[in-house]
Amino acid sequence: MDKYFFTSESVTEGHPDKICDQISDAILDDLLSQDPYSRVAVEALTTTGTVHVAGEITTRGFADIQKIVRKTLKKIGYTDPRFGIDCEDAGVWVAIHGQTLDISRGVDKARRKEQGAGDQGMMFGFACNETRELMPLPIMLAHKLARKLAEVRRKGVIKSLGPDGKSQVTVEYHNGKPKRLEAVVIAQQHIDDVTEEELRKNIIEEVIRPVCGKYMDGKTKVFVNATGRFVIGGPEGDTGVTGRKIIADSYGGMGRHGGGCFSGKDPSKVDRSAAYACRYIAKNIVAAGLADRCEVQLSYSIGVAEPMAIFVDTFGTGKIPDARIVELIKKHFPVKPGDIIRKLKLRRPIYKKTAAYGHFGRNDPDFTWERVDKAAILRKEAGL
Repeated sequence: MDKYFFTSESVTEGHPDKICDQISDAILDDLLSQDPYSRVAVEALTTTGTVHVAGEITTRGFADIQKIVRKTLKKIGYTDPRFGIDCEDAGVWVAIHGQTLDISRGVDKARRKEQGAGDQGMMFGFACNETRELMPLPIMLAHKLARKLAEVRRKGVIKSLGPDGKSQVTVEYHNGKPKRLEAVVIAQQHIDDVTEEELRKNIIEEVIRPVCGKYMDGKTKVFVNATGRFVIGGPEGDTGVTGRKIIADSYGGMGRHGGGCFSGKDPSKVDRSAAYACRYIAKNIVAAGLADRCEVQLSYSIGVAEPMAIFVDTFGTGKIPDARIVELIKKHFPVKPGDIIRKLKLRRPIYKKTAAYGHFGRNDPDFTWERVDKAAILRKEAGL
């Protein structure tokens, strides 16, 4: 029997890196709501008491960056300076300029012919039949734990929690199938008026068992604030930067990643739109039963609409040859930037909610890349 362990992690919306992702995507959404053709590449950095926003924007709209930053901090829960930053008194620095003409030239060709890619690079998408979301089990459990931590904080189920937190799970696999939970790791910020013993007990009962109970057994290891204390957190404890949680944003390390982050980028940036298209393709392939696991890669040249290449790997689980799957992709899926944007309806202000708890495996009608509307035709044409 082939036995191995695989680990994935997630973070709560109050993690410093996720603060920055949400600010970047909140700015993007604000501009797309005014001008769907806004060009946005915005990044943020946060440290104790401050947020710095920088990037390139070309738009007919106007974003009140100060207001957006403070509103985002407030919604996350940073309303108390004891948590490292608060929405009222945070210093906000802004350095924004227009998109360079050398970049926009390639995308602006859409006015004369097909829209080219906004940059070169390669993007990956992944799907597997381990969960109903067709995602790897480790990252789905990690996301659900992180979301549950935020839920019990907001509802006051567990008192004294701060917005910052992290989750990690290790799953034991037998012959490629998840069997049990080997370990759960939680780091959760809190005010200094609760003991670690009390916090551990409450998190196990209110967070870990409701999410992971069916996978746990007597040998599952549980660690909560393993250093013994997590009071200094948020931007005071750790500088945050947009795009520094790209593995948690995607597949928890089980699928490959092209290296480009998603947040703060409008859909002309293939780092985002093509990564969504790759997930859409891979998920439909698995949903159709063409493979148990599937990874799809698209690669692009800046200013060129047609992908440089399409690559598929079904890891030996394919019911038809991978080369045949590539043919079906070319026939049934959008792979050019303009086609991807139109098919997945990406010029909408839908991105802030992608910026925490993963861009994939989410049951939300705005997440068009999660649809499996091509599964039936793929199954039919594959003769399955």
